[in-house]
Amino acid sequence: MSGSDPRRIGLVASRIHRAPDGALVRLFAAVEPLLRTELPLELAIVGQTFDALAGAGLLHGHDRTVRLPPRRDGGIIHLVAGIVDDDGPDRLDGVIYLLDPDDPTSVFPEGQALKRECVIHGKPFISTAAHAREWFELERIARGGRPDPALDDWFDLRAQTVALVAHDARKAEMVAFAERHFELLDGFGGRIGTGTTGGLLNELAARRGAGRRGDDATWVRRYRSGPLGGDAQIAREILLGRCERVVFFEDPHVARQHEADIQLLERSARIRTGSTMCVSDPASAQRWAELIGRRRQRRDAASEPTT
Repeated sequence: MSGSDPRRIGLVASRIHRAPDGALVRLFAAVEPLLRTELPLELAIVGQTFDALAGAGLLHGHDRTVRLPPRRDGGIIHLVAGIVDDDGPDRLDGVIYLLDPDDPTSVFPEGQALKRECVIHGKPFISTAAHAREWFELERIARGGRPDPALDDWFDLRAQTVALVAHDARKAEMVAFAERHFELLDGFGGRIGTGTTGGLLNELAARRGAGRRGDDATWVRRYRSGPLGGDAQIAREILLGRCERVVFFEDPHVARQHEADIQLLERSARIRTGSTMCVSDPASAQRWAELIGRRRQRRDAASEPTT
């Protein structure tokens, strides 16, 4: 997935985001022109979400949309199966699920399975409005589009903090990701992480000559380990507006005693849906980092004076 352009995306939104002035309508009012020109994506849309867009006069006549059944009739289960499919007309390459953190349906089995299967299959699970808007912009970039100047502030990484978190089975992948994209991550105004992961990343930074060496290395500001509450500490940073981006390499194959803490972190990102994003698997993070770098190069080239 990380090396190819997505073709078919699932879409669903919680009730609060389906309101006439909600995040769903605002998002698609902004990206509808792209879907008709630069981004020829197919959209598989769960019933109530489809109806909300139609009621707002959006995607009218768009011939690459499919209305799935409503959630109560299995619409989200259709999305789960599409994520699992390797090929065929129902295959999905990712899901946008604009989640209300107070929506009890988000903890129904199909909602949890949708996130889990996205992580397992390395497909993006996009659950905040900020992440969705960024995703559309970066997919434009992947297809040769020019950066949208209106989004330059959002892509000013120097003014932002990124959280870097990984479960035990994926810590090595996190270190490899950080080494591969060290320049990008070093360009953030700040980096925070849970205990062990943060320590490994600080060792990497020391080898690269960044931060201070020794126990007080500060390339990543370390909080407690996840089982001891580090996820909750990072969640607080998100709620206070001091962390805008989260790269969280989850291991979906193990039972986690600190599941509630993980959900705190993700819930915090969804509370601040307009200003926070979270990437949950290495494949999606790889594509995200590559395309952010490509957008920066393209923007810098456009701003160079001509002679």
